[in-house]
Amino acid sequence: METKFTRPLTDLTVQDDGLTIEGYASLFGLPDQGGDIMERGAYAKSLERLATHGDSVKMLWQHDPSEPIGLWEEVREDARGLRVKGRLLPEVARGREAAALIRAGAIDGLSIGYRTVRATKDSQGRRRLHEVELWEVSLVTFPMLREARLAAKGADLALLHEMTAAVAQARARLMG
Repeated sequence: METKFTRPLTDLTVQDDGLTIEGYASLFGLPDQGGDIMERGAYAKSLERLATHGDSVKMLWQHDPSEPIGLWEEVREDARGLRVKGRLLPEVARGREAAALIRAGAIDGLSIGYRTVRATKDSQGRRRLHEVELWEVSLVTFPMLREARLAAKGADLALLHEMTAAVAQARARLMG
């Protein structure tokens, strides 16, 4: 079963102007550090609702709702877990900082923000999440599910590095 939510790109005038990132924000069948286990299909209804209402999963920095740093252009559930693909916005200061931290290898964690809709307890007392309402996927230092990680594309890293340097030079000229 594959459920997919894709954000339309028609409202964007410039593509590939940021850092493209992707990875698994959640993996099925693995306990997180709190003992919760996400089951296959847990995101399906939420992604369907988001698509129906034209809403999107937010990309945040460290789960802070006041710190959006980019756009998730694709959020989909596949056989392995919740796969995300998006881009950091270089026009946002925290987005540039996140890009620098990713480039340096200091940040590579992904974590989800959600509300539990339906869960059961297994024989070991762990929660098995069968349905959740997904709100956001954050870049984080320490993901609750250690295996939830991202990978960045090198070409986009180089482009963002050039853009960040150009912004710094322009700022220096204006301030100096």
